[in-house]
Amino acid sequence: MYSSSESVRDISESLRKISKIMMSTPALALDTALDQSGIRVSPDMVEDVLKKFENAGMLAYRFFEWAGKQRNYSHSVRAYHIMIESLAKIRQYQIVWEVVNAMRNKNMLNVETFCIIMRKYARAQKVDEAVYTYNVMEKYGMPPNLAAFNGLLSALCKAKNVRKAQEIFDSMKQQYVPDSKTYSILLEGWGKAPNLPKARETFREMVSAGCDPDIVTYGIMVDILCKAGRVDEAVGIVKEMDSTVCRPTSFIYSVLVHTYGIENRIEDAVQTFLEMERNGIEADVVAYNSLISAFCKVNKFKTFFRRLIKVCEPDADTYTMMIKMFCQRNELEMALKVWKYMNSKRFIPSMHTYSALINGLCEKGSSPRACVLLEEMMEKGIRPSRMTFGRVRQLLVKEGREDVVKFLQEKMNLLCSVWLRCWAVTAGSLICIQLYVFDSFHGVCCSTALEKGKLTDKAERMLILNERCSLMVVHFLGSLFSDVWSHLIMFTMGESSKTLESQKSMWLEEGNR
Repeated sequence: MYSSSESVRDISESLRKISKIMMSTPALALDTALDQSGIRVSPDMVEDVLKKFENAGMLAYRFFEWAGKQRNYSHSVRAYHIMIESLAKIRQYQIVWEVVNAMRNKNMLNVETFCIIMRKYARAQKVDEAVYTYNVMEKYGMPPNLAAFNGLLSALCKAKNVRKAQEIFDSMKQQYVPDSKTYSILLEGWGKAPNLPKARETFREMVSAGCDPDIVTYGIMVDILCKAGRVDEAVGIVKEMDSTVCRPTSFIYSVLVHTYGIENRIEDAVQTFLEMERNGIEADVVAYNSLISAFCKVNKFKTFFRRLIKVCEPDADTYTMMIKMFCQRNELEMALKVWKYMNSKRFIPSMHTYSALINGLCEKGSSPRACVLLEEMMEKGIRPSRMTFGRVRQLLVKEGREDVVKFLQEKMNLLCSVWLRCWAVTAGSLICIQLYVFDSFHGVCCSTALEKGKLTDKAERMLILNERCSLMVVHFLGSLFSDVWSHLIMFTMGESSKTLESQKSMWLEEGNR
């Protein structure tokens, strides 16, 4: 036990050291810095580093290449897969295939390797390349099987190319015996299209082909029908299910209850919920939320809320729904009681939960309470919606409290007037780091780029930021840059690096003062 925990600590410490080196060392000097660190790599450590830097494609690849040259170490299949995903994110497909070739030379390729590449191509809307990846598997000594076929169809459907997936299925289904997963993939694709006739056709074809639908297939079909407003047809599907082989789940019943609620069929919603319990299926928070949502239209929801908190923990949707419903019924005190109960459970409200209560308070003209909640919300780092902030501001202006409006506006500016978005786009020798400063109220958006390590005049101006940024915001940016800044410095060479580093120091000094 001791040696195991010590090993975990060693990996954690090595991971910290490697991360520091990677974020502070220029790309050309990275191999040397890693060599001089004296760190011995292990499969777990390399996987952790690659996972941590999966959004820094070329930087991760340089570490990957360095690690592969170390003594008594060879990459795991998982390390190769993480690297392939990381490179595909930045569309370095040529290097992706170099990694695949390396895996082939070590006899480490498997079906999942090609499924990852197919998913990435499909997500980038490179349909032909995704199909090519499937077709080329044979040349890599990995004959495509049903799992690969399903992987291709899934990749295309998730990328909203269900028509292409159907076309491939129709032309190649003779090569395999499609299973329930194959049909479920197509069914879900047509459901998201949405195309109910094609979804029905796929389901009928599945049954006529002698392929028994599983619980996933039934769940997808019920969800599609309910979203199309065909709840009675969905109930028919559920009744057809053989409970000895494929028993309806809480999810399926929740979908039915939710749809009945939308259609104001409260009695049907209750009956479906009770049927679920009679069938021995334990209701979860999603099922209770569906019923509470239905009962929000009548006056019997309190009973089910009390019942819910006895069997499972309410979630953000539960609290938001209850508070919103009480506010709509002009029962503000009940909404506040739910809020108090939520706080007693140390539950952190979401933006929607805050908004529901703040909007209810504004309706009642309770500006002091609304202001307190709005301020609390912003202090927790939750950005109010434009509508919620606007309602509070409108109420305060009506009461002649421009001083409070100004105070809250400043708070809002500290939170969201400055939106920093920094990322590195690497493509060969081109390094582009973009900074965006976005003022959400004035609609001002400035941007700049550092290309190949050279600062433009616009970048120099941007580094000083906007005079409207308070010192607190500057300090916030300084702390936020603690992780990002090293990436920026790493890709910026010569005098530009000194300029940026001194600028960072100036920001931090101003923030501390």
